[in-house]
Amino acid sequence: MSHPATQPSPAKVSGATSDAAVASDTDATSHADGARDATSDADGARDATSDAGVVGSAASYFRDLQRRICGRFEEFEPTARFEKRNWSRPTGHRLQGGGESHLMRGEVFEKVGVNFSHVWGEFSPQARAQVPGASESKGSFIATGISLVAHMSNPYVPTVHMNLRYLRTSRGWFGGGSDLTPTFPFPEDTELFHAALKRPCDRYRPDAYAEFKAWCDRYFYLPHRQEPRGVGGIFFDELSGPDPARDFEFVKGVGEAFLEVYPQLVLRRRQMPFDEEAREKLLIKRGRYVEFNLVYDRGTKFGFSTDADPEAYLMSLPPLVRW
Repeated sequence: MSHPATQPSPAKVSGATSDAAVASDTDATSHADGARDATSDADGARDATSDAGVVGSAASYFRDLQRRICGRFEEFEPTARFEKRNWSRPTGHRLQGGGESHLMRGEVFEKVGVNFSHVWGEFSPQARAQVPGASESKGSFIATGISLVAHMSNPYVPTVHMNLRYLRTSRGWFGGGSDLTPTFPFPEDTELFHAALKRPCDRYRPDAYAEFKAWCDRYFYLPHRQEPRGVGGIFFDELSGPDPARDFEFVKGVGEAFLEVYPQLVLRRRQMPFDEEAREKLLIKRGRYVEFNLVYDRGTKFGFSTDADPEAYLMSLPPLVRW
């Protein structure tokens, strides 16, 4: 039946703030003296005091990017719109701040979540050893970020993931990236997607794209299936150069590249006719996505370790899936 178109070493924390309004930037920094005042750890990473203002600027950018992405995605939908939900933890909880989750289920976007979070507090003792600088900060941290996963109705429109984040313990760094997971790969789509991400990498430093692409290929790999999750993209973590502003400009460049390129792929493929066999392959491919996110993804584990909102950090799971 035809349907009309209607991984340097692997990162320690991936999607660290993939949880999705949240307290003000000044509140966030005022509640995290332990993280801000701690010194950098032994590897010589940038001292947290040198970029104390970065977290506020990053949070502002991530919230604005969330707003613009949601607005662009809604343009594809005849009637569906994002539903917004705020989450936070009660006073006295070890996690403070919160997030804003945006979720839409439509004709083109079967399920898409675009989440923002800005949280601070203390890691659990068992989680501290897994996060750089957390032991030195006695578990104190600040984290802010945006995370997005889009599962599409049409099997020929690729699933996409994008995450950008800033995390500060006794040291501060950026992480994130974006990757494409098509059920039916089109070489021209892969080329366009990678070319868009390569541009901010090239502005950052000449070897950045090759490094971050290879890192992505290593990270988004299913060892038990011996297959990649998709056609890749870029992935980076613990990005902490001598100039925080330059790191931040690169991160913003990645966000803008995503906003530019992914809608082009949706426009290319959303009206392609498909049959039940193609749809079945899409649902099976989604099973691979679930396996990765629940077994390997460090962002999911980070969400559990911080006791953040489970609906937010599990928003990446597809609405329908088959094995």
